[in-house]
Amino acid sequence: MDFLFHKISEKEREEIKKQVDSILQSFSRKLSEIKKDIGESHVEREEFERNEDGKPSELDRKIMFGNAPEKNDDFIIAEKKGW
Repeated sequence: MDFLFHKISEKEREEIKKQVDSILQSFSRKLSEIKKDIGESHVEREEFERNEDGKPSELDRKIMFGNAPEKNDDFIIAEKKGW
């Protein structure tokens, strides 16, 4: 743990600053090379989250009720900011 209390000389600070600048410039160049127009991604599922009529599917219901700490038949019992 002695290294935590080691004072860094001015020369070491300048060297660290140069290294940081170099890393940031390299990172910036790599970011600029990334294709900017990636487009929309598509997700394929066997069962959709919503039915055609806009009502939640049984899968939605299972997930929602599975995450609820307290439930009673068709209702989730919750307190404001308690969940």
